[in-house]
Amino acid sequence: MSDRVHVTRSRARPGGVAADGEGAVPFRRARKPPWLKVPAPGGPTYRRLKAEIGGEGLHTVCEEANCPNVGECWERGTATFMILGDVCTRRCGFCNVQTGVPTWNDPLEPLRVANQVKRMGLRHAVVTSVDRDDLPDYGAGAFVATIRSIRMQAPGCKVEVLTPDFRGQEMPLARVIAERPDVFNHNVETVPRLYPKARRGSQFLRSARVLRMAKEIGGAEVVTKSGLMVGLGESFEEMVEAFGLLREHRVQVLTVGQYLRPTDDHLPVERYWHPEEFEALEREAYALGFESVASGPLVRSSYHADQNLPERVAVAG
Repeated sequence: MSDRVHVTRSRARPGGVAADGEGAVPFRRARKPPWLKVPAPGGPTYRRLKAEIGGEGLHTVCEEANCPNVGECWERGTATFMILGDVCTRRCGFCNVQTGVPTWNDPLEPLRVANQVKRMGLRHAVVTSVDRDDLPDYGAGAFVATIRSIRMQAPGCKVEVLTPDFRGQEMPLARVIAERPDVFNHNVETVPRLYPKARRGSQFLRSARVLRMAKEIGGAEVVTKSGLMVGLGESFEEMVEAFGLLREHRVQVLTVGQYLRPTDDHLPVERYWHPEEFEALEREAYALGFESVASGPLVRSSYHADQNLPERVAVAG
């Protein structure tokens, strides 16, 4: 047995985690700071929804991405549905969704998602997908069909879509926006400098342009939203600069959360940001003109999505 190493807490690494020679937090030795600890899921509503969703052959990003809030959200009776299968054509260094050659093709999936939304009595449904660069429309048709199905099955439910970048193509995006989802969400995930290692196959400015096009096409009927993580090696200044770029591209709603390494095969956590730093990021974002900002260690793009909307949208309808 190797000797235990005593590590004192510091302001730089408030979680008290020992970094390796390159400054990264090793996966097996990492101790999460107390503000990142949440109860393990297992309540009655969680177990029921897990059985229902699995029985329908549906996927949720809550499970596929190992979301730390899955227990809380499912106990509240909310979930984020992931359409087009659970195999992604891209390999982001932070993401726990498996990568490979997708084979999923289920034309009835939109209806099954809508039926589950109705059964759960949702007031705000979030629909996302893996990247499907193998499809001619990059999966836009599945989003269109799912929005339409939810509108028919649960007309009182607001619909938020969290889409891929459609390779920056305007026509697939325009098809989705033509269905007038209440919220169009596309996450830029990290600051531009870190894209080569964190988001291979993607481009920050291409994603920003997708968000701007969504707003230009949808106008006042569609709210635009994006999200970023911290903990991959970005600086505070880089985060604020990224916020500014998103505002320049007409993004209205912003989410910021802590990156948590899924396995030792993923990018390491460079550091855990303190809750006070998230509060500072939130202040900077509001100063830049965002209409709604959710910034905190456990914030994820779809976490309390129904509550993190501009007031005028949340109370409409």
